[in-house]
Amino acid sequence: MAAPARRRSLMADLLAWALGALGVVWLGFVVVGFRTGLHEADELTDGHLAGVAALLQSQREIGFANGQPVSAPRQDSPLRAHDYQPSMSVVVWDATGRVLARTGAAPLPPFDTREGFATLQLGEPPQPWRSFARWQAPDHSRRVMVLLSIDERDELAWDIASQVAEPGLWLLPVVALVLGLAIRRGLRPLDALSAEVHALDVQRATPLPPGQRHLEFESVVEAINTLVARNHAALSREQQLASELAHELRTPLASLSLHARSLQGEMAEAERQQSLQRIEHDALRAGQLVNQLLALARASRAELAEAAQPLDLAELARRVVAEYAQAAFEARHELALEAPPAWPITGHPVLLEMALRNLIDNALAHTPPGTVIEVQLDAGQRWLQVCDNGAGPRPDTAPAAAGGEGRHALGLGLGHRVVEKVAAVHGAQFGAVVPPPGFSTAYRLAFGPASGA
Repeated sequence: MAAPARRRSLMADLLAWALGALGVVWLGFVVVGFRTGLHEADELTDGHLAGVAALLQSQREIGFANGQPVSAPRQDSPLRAHDYQPSMSVVVWDATGRVLARTGAAPLPPFDTREGFATLQLGEPPQPWRSFARWQAPDHSRRVMVLLSIDERDELAWDIASQVAEPGLWLLPVVALVLGLAIRRGLRPLDALSAEVHALDVQRATPLPPGQRHLEFESVVEAINTLVARNHAALSREQQLASELAHELRTPLASLSLHARSLQGEMAEAERQQSLQRIEHDALRAGQLVNQLLALARASRAELAEAAQPLDLAELARRVVAEYAQAAFEARHELALEAPPAWPITGHPVLLEMALRNLIDNALAHTPPGTVIEVQLDAGQRWLQVCDNGAGPRPDTAPAAAGGEGRHALGLGLGHRVVEKVAAVHGAQFGAVVPPPGFSTAYRLAFGPASGA
């Protein structure tokens, strides 16, 4: 058996996405800061080289102690070396290439006449050195070169870049914590709405009370209230149908039990046949009741699950009437249709077909042989009706006598309930109307001009 899927947390998802986006931005910030630090460190050291060369050129005489670098102050001295103090080397030539002065740890570079910045490979084995050379202006009598080890320069650059990028690293956890608290605080209205929904009493159809909610929750609240109203309506229909079912089934079931028990004793053949006919009648009545209840349940499901769609109501009526032609012939009825060539509407085809079948079934079952039954459609007035010339009240509107026999005694109150349900779904009206000339009964399903159908 597969393990149940792990439930996801909205808080965790929001925090993960926010931290992911923040991490990408922060990583970009760190990379840019690091590259900026390296670039600025290179610019800084180049500026030091040029500044030292300019300072030495301003002096009339240049001399260094035995060509050795000046010792740095002790670590405990107030004049100790700064973290960013580079170890520079200086070489001074005259115009002929003779070394006038030299200090620092850099190997002696070859003499040439070029000026400006350059990267030289000096020593054995060769090591990279960054240099800046400049001639004494205006007579070119002296050439000054200042050198700095590339390794020392890179170490300084990495140190500066690290200092630039470091705040982005230790600040990220702080921002993540603050962001998590902010998201948690922002989800409080959702938690409050969840508590209100949990406290709803669907039995009473109490909607969510109005309040100072965020605009984003309005559609959710409206959907929940609609769902509560539909659920309450469904519960009401179920209770009403259960009551009607108990009322309608009580008589045929009691009669079935009574006549079945009577068959166990001795009786005349005529009485036995009468009891069997009564059992058949009561069984048919109970079966018809169950079919009507199933039709109502189907109508309720289609109302929620089936979307309205364009259809041709005239074509639907022609198809249904054609399917009932054989049944009408066997019952010795005349079934006709009066409809326009086409009547395009928007509605639920399954429900409309169910309503029309109920009306035709009712007319076939509760009218005497020889009755003319006609399905009439008027696209201009937007109505559909089923008429017949069989005189007498309909069992759907007036219960039959308790002792009636045959199909005409199956008086049930649910057939027209199905049609009323379909009419309500389509925003239409259903009921008995004044029959047209030549007919005694007419039931009409009238679609309003602004209805959904």
